[in-house]
Amino acid sequence: MRDFNQGGPKRNFGPREMYKATCAECGQECEVPFKPKEDRPVFCKACYTKKRNA
Repeated sequence: MRDFNQGGPKRNFGPREMYKATCAECGQECEVPFKPKEDRPVFCKACYTKKRNA
């Protein structure tokens, strides 16, 4: 059986462009690796983790 998760070339896409956003939960300014859309909430890392683990 072959394990496809081991070895092989690592992909390096270079540095990600980060976008400034305001967390919909706590109101703190944060940076996200995608361009925020006005119709979707954005969460900082701490609030996102809390929501995901709830």
